[in-house]
Amino acid sequence: MKKMIMVMLCITVSVSALAQNCDAIVGKWLNPSGEGQVQIYKKGDKFFGKLAWIKFPNDEAGKPKTDKLNPDPALKSRPELGLELLQSFTCDGNTYVDGTIYDPKSGKTYSCKMTLKGDVLKIRGYIGISLLGRTEEWTKVK
Repeated sequence: MKKMIMVMLCITVSVSALAQNCDAIVGKWLNPSGEGQVQIYKKGDKFFGKLAWIKFPNDEAGKPKTDKLNPDPALKSRPELGLELLQSFTCDGNTYVDGTIYDPKSGKTYSCKMTLKGDVLKIRGYIGISLLGRTEEWTKVK
């Protein structure tokens, strides 16, 4: 009986530690150019990220930038600030998989995988297989 209780306690502690590690991604992240910050948050057991800050939020006319390159005409007028760029990631240790990343500069959505190493988040967007893609390193905003 004592062994069973110890096993259950170890499993509970392990699951709790894994959940805490997964939540380490939550917060604001600065892109490599320094022109944008993405707020990563958790909904249920999945992770999402929205554009929380843009260095140049307005267009040449002084109006807020919109998602003008989106392939869906109904979405072209939505504001760029606040766009949900990261969607539906699941945690696997320090790696976040099975999600997508939207690039408002091209209007395209890519499969995506993210790897967390301390205060650096490696974001790999790709088409089809991960070999056909590009990686960026985002840094955590303190």
